[in-house]
Amino acid sequence: MEKLTEFDAAEYLDTEELREGYLELVAKDGTQEELLKAISDVARARGITKTADEAGISRMGLYKALSPEGNPAFSTVWNILHAIGYTLTPTPITKKM
Repeated sequence: MEKLTEFDAAEYLDTEELREGYLELVAKDGTQEELLKAISDVARARGITKTADEAGISRMGLYKALSPEGNPAFSTVWNILHAIGYTLTPTPITKKM
């Protein structure tokens, strides 16, 4: 029987264009948990050590904040987003009819 490996989006986010599109889609249509997972995927694609250094937190702190059990403070998410080259831009939610 062939053993399957778990899909890891970070392995495929090898360009800034892919990372940007991925985050934009998840931010628009995903849940809070899915967005944190997407941020984690992008951080891993860029490099955890580099991202943690730029965010001003430890590698373990970054892993913990973005883990499924994590509950990061808004300031932590803000710093991580800035470290990976993004910011939050509030946009109106389109009501579905």
